[in-house]
Amino acid sequence: MDKSELRKLARTRRAGLARDVPDLMARIAAFVDDLKIPAHAIVAGYWPIRDEADPRALMAVLAARGHALALPRIEAQGAPLSFRRWRDGDELIDNHHGIAQPRDEAERVVPDAILVPLLAFDGAGHRLGYGGGYYDRTLAALKARAIGVAYAGQEVDALSPEPHDHPLDMILTQNGLRKF
Repeated sequence: MDKSELRKLARTRRAGLARDVPDLMARIAAFVDDLKIPAHAIVAGYWPIRDEADPRALMAVLAARGHALALPRIEAQGAPLSFRRWRDGDELIDNHHGIAQPRDEAERVVPDAILVPLLAFDGAGHRLGYGGGYYDRTLAALKARAIGVAYAGQEVDALSPEPHDHPLDMILTQNGLRKF
């Protein structure tokens, strides 16, 4: 099966999971201690779109514990993401994909850990993204810990990674944290 067909199936599957696990935000936030993120580390989250696993409750817990938060910004097609400091209540603007991101004036930061959205993942830590390569380029350029955030049901038997695909270090689902 080619990646475009796999993405289509994964989107449909995730939509069903979003309906079946309405309390995902609270359930993943309960595993914050398992992440073992060092004190004062900058954590980049993401603003969820459609039925993506929503990390905002986890981000709120991290902020309450003193972590600086950041959100990604698409600066240019084919470039890695940049990250801008973000606090709850800061104004966000929609980019050309309709994804909320910080304003250009927000302080640029380099995260120590990145919460990563995905369509599917496998037991080896490979992820299936949307095909734009933004997170793969970003993770290859940074030394940040890559933490996928997903519904447990997004796991597939195996993905066939390409040389440019960057694996996750761990995945957080409503069932807990798995390290790869």
